[in-house]
Amino acid sequence: MESSNIEAVFNPRSIAVIGASREAGRLGYDVLKNLIDGGFAGELYPINPKAEGEILGKVAYPNITAVGAPIDLVVFAVPASVVAGILREAGGLGVRAAIVITAGFKEIGNVAGEEELKAIAKEYNIALIGPNCLGVISAVSNMNASFANSMPKRGKIGFLSQSGAVCTAVLDSAETLGVGFSHFVSTGNKAVLDEAELLEYFLRDANTEVIGMYIEDIAQPQKLAAILKAMRQAGQHKPIVVLKSGRTEVGASASASHTGALAGKDEAYDAFFTQTGIIRAERMSEFFDVLRAFDQNPLPKGRKVAIITNAGGPGVLATDAVVGEGLEVPKLCTATQEAIVPHVPAAASTANPVDLLGDAPAERYKQALQIVGQDTEVDALLVLLTPQTSTEILKTAEVITAVRDTINKPIVAAFMGGATVKPGVDLLTQNGVTVTAFPEEAAKILATLATFAENSATVSDEVFACVNINNVKASALLDKATAGGRTGIPEAEAVEILSAYGFPTLTSVVVKTRVEAEAEAKRINAPVVMKIVSDDILHKSDAGGVRLNITPDIAGDEYDVLMATVKANRPEAKLDGVLIVEMAPKGGTEVILGVIKDPALGHLIMVGLGGIYVEVLKDVAFGVAPITPTDARRMIDSLKTRMLFDGVRGGAPLDREALIDALGRLSQFIVEHPEVIELDMNPLLLLPKGQGARVLDARIIVGE
Repeated sequence: MESSNIEAVFNPRSIAVIGASREAGRLGYDVLKNLIDGGFAGELYPINPKAEGEILGKVAYPNITAVGAPIDLVVFAVPASVVAGILREAGGLGVRAAIVITAGFKEIGNVAGEEELKAIAKEYNIALIGPNCLGVISAVSNMNASFANSMPKRGKIGFLSQSGAVCTAVLDSAETLGVGFSHFVSTGNKAVLDEAELLEYFLRDANTEVIGMYIEDIAQPQKLAAILKAMRQAGQHKPIVVLKSGRTEVGASASASHTGALAGKDEAYDAFFTQTGIIRAERMSEFFDVLRAFDQNPLPKGRKVAIITNAGGPGVLATDAVVGEGLEVPKLCTATQEAIVPHVPAAASTANPVDLLGDAPAERYKQALQIVGQDTEVDALLVLLTPQTSTEILKTAEVITAVRDTINKPIVAAFMGGATVKPGVDLLTQNGVTVTAFPEEAAKILATLATFAENSATVSDEVFACVNINNVKASALLDKATAGGRTGIPEAEAVEILSAYGFPTLTSVVVKTRVEAEAEAKRINAPVVMKIVSDDILHKSDAGGVRLNITPDIAGDEYDVLMATVKANRPEAKLDGVLIVEMAPKGGTEVILGVIKDPALGHLIMVGLGGIYVEVLKDVAFGVAPITPTDARRMIDSLKTRMLFDGVRGGAPLDREALIDALGRLSQFIVEHPEVIELDMNPLLLLPKGQGARVLDARIIVGE
């Protein structure tokens, strides 16, 4: 798609409204009236074969060919059945962009009709929004090509939404919340232009500094990830805040692996957002808070927050919230504290939080804010106000606004209360100061700003450089294991495949008789583990299919006991023999590595505490393949049990680098073998630092 054609969506010189109407309340009337009332300065051409003369003061035409002048953008407000024909006519006339507000396509099962629109748009290189959308608003060009009932004020936020209803709710709330927009897009069915192309436009657009999205899915996740990475590396990293619906796990219970059971749809999106630097909001209120914060504040240089309050209790709550969000509340330096002392009562605290006491007038806030705001060791300010008898709410709001304009640091105010503090909240909102009702919300906002600032400063292009990988052998083994249409690859073959890919494994062999068991145990000449081999048994321990610490002299007897036990417990299962594996080294901790293929985002890689604990604790982290070493470290560090890797109560620290290497190999393996839809290494025994790891069990499932 040529960038000039996407530009025609937001900054057209001329617009034709297909289906323009004189009848108030009809879609074609609303769109044309919005364009006129919004102040669009370009040419407007109402198109309606039944209309003659003028519509809303504009000369009407029976079709777009009759216009006889260049048209940049066509907006469709006609039945779905006629859209394709008119779009083809528009393409022949050189129209560069289209907004198909019309519904009646994929969302009701008319896939063929939508595919036809896509084909026409591709043939004529038309940048197409929709179908089934609210339309597009560009405050930059005074263009309201939508049926929304309001035109937002111009601002720096670019917004796109997959839901037209969310668009109208955002528009209706925008003025109250004190936010303005550069561009506003309802994406609808995303037949042609989706998040990837629109975000790329917003990232390059000089009029847009912050981006907000409401999405239900992502059409081209890999393309979007590549665009965001390239833009970040080029220094064009803008805050992208997303509100994503659909947090429930779908289909996880039907999965055949630990990884599949733990990876819901939402975990996939969380991993994708984290890796690409997208900020996810949990709720609509948080979504607006974060958008406003980025729109209204500079980025902090660090994580040190100064809290200024007129009440001790809320100051403590704010401190807890700030620290809980991973920020710091440092004691203010001596010079700063001494500068505050002349302006506050003797009972006030000047450390941090700075407690101005309950009788604090606006002037006391002013002096404290000015002094603390100039402290070079303070990166951001959180200003608390509770309504007490002597509190000057409006004047304090004015003071905060004035100080905000003199320092280049984020300021978030928390005016705690309701009707009493509302005038101050309204004043702050009108003046573009970020304000919340409670300190917890303010703390989360400041943490989000700080995290984004850190991520912007550390854009990495590192990749894994794994050695000792024999992909030819791994591919041959994988083909052999899946011959005849088999989809589940049990432990013995799975471990062999992983060994070819450089994963550290134990000596193992499959035996099918008592005699073979005795011979192989003697050959290994050390204690071994015996495990049942069966495509029908996923959890071998539950079926009695695992025997530990078997010495060569009892291997034959243990083989018979194992087979008899499993036959009794699982009489329906087909038993293919017994896997004899050397006993693992002592020490270390069991972890799990896994893969599950998400239908929308591709392969997810999982790491967590393994063995039997993975199902109990569910302490796992995900990444979307391919991952980088930075992603691998982040995944490990996000685990609640991460302290185990560093050694607990005198225990030896574990080999983190071996785990990171294993994650890198797994990422490379799954990229080169996308036919693998599920994989578990559970457990992977992670040994003390410097001793590596060992794959103790594995299972692979392939599919389309």
